[in-house]
Amino acid sequence: MEYNQNVRLQQLAVHKTGNKSLEEDILFSESTIELEDESTVQLLLKYFLTPFSLTEAFCFFHESELELNETYSFVSKIFADKENLFEQSRNLAKHLYQCSDHPKIKGGELYVALFEEMMLDGQVLKAVGIFKSESKDTFMKVEQAADSFSIYGEEGINIKKLDKGCLIYETNEENGYKVYVVDTKSAETQYWKNDFLKLTPVSDNYHHTKDFLNITKNYVTKQLAEDFEVNKSEQIEMLNRSMQYFKKHENFVKEEFEEEVFQDPGVIKSFQKFDNVYREDHAIELEDSFEISPEAVKKQARVFKSVLKLDKNFHIYIHGNKNMIEQGVEKDGRKYYKIYFEKEL
Repeated sequence: MEYNQNVRLQQLAVHKTGNKSLEEDILFSESTIELEDESTVQLLLKYFLTPFSLTEAFCFFHESELELNETYSFVSKIFADKENLFEQSRNLAKHLYQCSDHPKIKGGELYVALFEEMMLDGQVLKAVGIFKSESKDTFMKVEQAADSFSIYGEEGINIKKLDKGCLIYETNEENGYKVYVVDTKSAETQYWKNDFLKLTPVSDNYHHTKDFLNITKNYVTKQLAEDFEVNKSEQIEMLNRSMQYFKKHENFVKEEFEEEVFQDPGVIKSFQKFDNVYREDHAIELEDSFEISPEAVKKQARVFKSVLKLDKNFHIYIHGNKNMIEQGVEKDGRKYYKIYFEKEL
């Protein structure tokens, strides 16, 4: 994220949280950090803010009452009065410690920051940042003493590698604020977003686009072959048509999408059944029409595979026109694909 030059790091508190399951401790600081050196402040702004992409928004939630979400409650008190930051940073450290009960979770420094003059959707807002550094890098330092040099290694934080973070903007408070997340997570340690923050996607065009593309991908790759006799190249062709629909249209219309992508009435009916079950199983709410998010399309395009893998010998990239590829079986049982083309590029 590129942040504007008016952004101010108003307050910063740092604590260290260990792994609860390994009986590691929490180390609390005695006060907030003095922010007098401007060069250090600029390094902190770069470390905290540049990793964020303000495309996929989330909000805090709780199954019964939003105020029972601990992080939401602590952050709300900071927004209400900036003098609360240090006390609430300690509460956030305690809450994170309680959530750090998986043996693979690494301990690290927890930073709680208050920013002013942050821009979002054309508004100037306050934001609370919560960050955690888990990884340390070794840096080589060279120092000159008289006519000689000394070289030694020093362990520190790489400001280009933020392990975990979230930015909470002071907007949409009644619905859980607007939250953006950085998380270099593994499958075993998804505690940051799910347990510590407890977030749910904001119902916006980005998530509508992302969710519907996910539903389509799952249908084509998992359900289509069970309901109909199709080969891999036909599945790839259908995935390509679905991606092309989202790339060339500004607005999504479900009925139009189904006719353009699936074409066959039987396939459309099969997809509609799968779509309804998938939404219910994954608690997804989607409109039948919405504005398409180019950012979500770009991100999802990376996981829409257009590669046909044949044993370990060949990869065929299919970008469209299934009439240019033909599948068959030789008399001796060997399978083949025949590819037609007009000119070699």
